[in-house]
Amino acid sequence: MKVTTAALPLLPLFQRLLPGLPGLPGLPGLPAVPGLPDLASLPGRLTGLSLTLLKASALEAAILAGHLLLYPSGVIQERRPIQTLRPTGTHDARDARDPQPSPPPPRLPAPVNPPVVLLHGFIDNRSVFLLLRRSLAQHGRHEIESLNYSPLTCDIRTAAELLGRHIEEICERTGSERVDVVGHSLGGLIARYYVQRLGGDLRVRTLVTLGTPHAGTKVVPLANAHPIVRQMRPGSAVIEELTRPAPGCRTRFVSFWSDLDRVMDPLETACLDHPDLSVQNVRVSGIGHLALPVHPTVATGIRQALDTAGPETGVETDTDTGKHHGGLTVA
Repeated sequence: MKVTTAALPLLPLFQRLLPGLPGLPGLPGLPAVPGLPDLASLPGRLTGLSLTLLKASALEAAILAGHLLLYPSGVIQERRPIQTLRPTGTHDARDARDPQPSPPPPRLPAPVNPPVVLLHGFIDNRSVFLLLRRSLAQHGRHEIESLNYSPLTCDIRTAAELLGRHIEEICERTGSERVDVVGHSLGGLIARYYVQRLGGDLRVRTLVTLGTPHAGTKVVPLANAHPIVRQMRPGSAVIEELTRPAPGCRTRFVSFWSDLDRVMDPLETACLDHPDLSVQNVRVSGIGHLALPVHPTVATGIRQALDTAGPETGVETDTDTGKHHGGLTVA
């Protein structure tokens, strides 16, 4: 009893550190002390959390090892169909026989589903989307393109302009007016800049981001030597630009964020919060940053997000804020 009595002054501190503990009755002869009975269950709860972290860390390590093996296969840009265009003013032998100009080739019919553009993260390449691409293809997405941007890219704005040129070329080649984009980490930020600041909402129907630092991340301060990392910091010029008004933006945003993502600091920076954007934030529980573009449960969520015209399916609505949210739990 002496030990228990001596510990009582420290209980308010434990309550502040562990605010989730509910109130409890007091001990015999002592005033009621909120939170005391649940202290017995605390070791079990901490053990469960530790096991979840251990499983997530092991999965991250396995994914990293596999990705290092696949990385060389994604260094080269994806091959695309070659279109043969004749220079203006030139004529071949058939032109000499037939003075009538040949009609332009027919435009391809627009696909039922728009093409999907996959954009990787920092110091990565298209190989990270191997499993996601296979999942999308197995469920009816036949126009899928994985884009590489140079690891030497030093400016998000420049990368967003390049993305815009790629998307224009894809739309011209496929006959589709719009595309869907899935961006992992920095890739999601590049795509968002294109949509918000470069008029890309005319071309992008749905933008899905996976572990993207929408409000900037403070992780690994020593990485500030790289200019594009500085642009991903809270308060950077790029992050400030993305907070500016975007009235009439036509793109729908779906942001997947993980409660075990150690690349996001703070974790909530991967949630997108902008008054002018149509946003659905989806919390993923049980996996880390590298697993977001790989895990089959997340792939299912991405497919559902792309196949849903609006944010109604499988999404709860907060009647107080009007914002849409959902969640995925990875066992």
